[in-house]
Amino acid sequence: MSPDRTDHTPKIVGTAWGLLILNTLGSAGAKTIVPLPRSLIQMVTMGALVAAFALALAVNLRLRIRASAFVLLLTLLLVPSVISSADLESGFGAVFRCARLALFVGTLWLLSRWWDGGLTFVRHHIRMYFVVLGSVAAGLLISPGAALPELYGGRLVGALWPLTPPQIGQYAAVIIGLTVLLVLGRRTDGRSAAVVIVPALVLLALTHTRTATLGLFIGLALAIGSLVLTSAAARRFFAWAVLCAAVAAVGFGSALQAWFLRGQSQENFTSLTGRAKVWDALLAAPRSTSEYLFGAGLGDKSFGGLPIDNSWLAVYHEQGLTGIALVAAIIIVLGGVALLRPPSLSRACAIFLISYCAIASYTEAGLGDASPYLLHLAVAASLLAAPAAATPLSSPDVPRRHIPRWAQRSEVT
Repeated sequence: MSPDRTDHTPKIVGTAWGLLILNTLGSAGAKTIVPLPRSLIQMVTMGALVAAFALALAVNLRLRIRASAFVLLLTLLLVPSVISSADLESGFGAVFRCARLALFVGTLWLLSRWWDGGLTFVRHHIRMYFVVLGSVAAGLLISPGAALPELYGGRLVGALWPLTPPQIGQYAAVIIGLTVLLVLGRRTDGRSAAVVIVPALVLLALTHTRTATLGLFIGLALAIGSLVLTSAAARRFFAWAVLCAAVAAVGFGSALQAWFLRGQSQENFTSLTGRAKVWDALLAAPRSTSEYLFGAGLGDKSFGGLPIDNSWLAVYHEQGLTGIALVAAIIIVLGGVALLRPPSLSRACAIFLISYCAIASYTEAGLGDASPYLLHLAVAASLLAAPAAATPLSSPDVPRRHIPRWAQRSEVT
């Protein structure tokens, strides 16, 4: 297992990462207990991105960056985004979103200096999303009616900050998976892990989010499978998980089926809650050659007033086939590097995050714009980065200690 390399990471880096997470929380969601104007939410989220960039720049004034194929591909993704948004067909909002994506990618470049294959950003990720879920739990305790509204079929939403059930399910699934892996790698104790895992599991169950649940289980299976040959704890956990899954399938099959269907009809379920109709309409819409190659410009991930809810189709709509190729390259490169790395806890965490994002991309949008999914993949990239070489003492960045002549003479004698 690779050791933690968190001692030399400034605390400002964690603050900047938390601000990036705040920026990607979004401004559209359920009605909150205290109504928050959308303009205020957008001001907070955009202000968080600007502050994150400023902090990252302040802590990395010499602009030292790590070579990263992930961030390079994200930078290239700006090209079709700018080309398709420049003609203002999608309005000034597209240009604004391009600027936001550029600032987001720039912040990742600045923070890449501390990507060394350690678990630093995993811990930042868990802490910040745990705080977000804490606000969801607080909203549930303060006003259960607002947190479980009929508008969403009784599914859990953010009552203090406008978060939708899929968002909450995603955050809960990601921190559950990462915390389980930290326990298996003996990087945290069981009591601390239970404080994170148990409430996150409860919140995930209350969201009735199928994509997040499947992503959690499949991602964990792949990640733990990568550790089975080298970790006895992973083998024991895998065996117990299979046993518990078999017992649950037999004893609670009907309850699990009811939870999974969420009371939907067969037609609604097979059309993925109406998503398939939007997808068919998007693919059938006429497009010019420019739109075919570069898309229609960054938007709100909707088509005809309805959410697209598919990362690949959202990228195709907004950034064209060029964007599809770049996003596919991101997944392929990260997945390929993860497969080539020797078994380790860092590799397992990266596999979990990559597989989760790949699974969620089928029913959730976000791989082509600043989003939590890109932050998950950024953490994976930090885990797959090679450890930084030790700086030699003769480096100009490490000042030599001046030794007086009298001290030098005394050392000789």
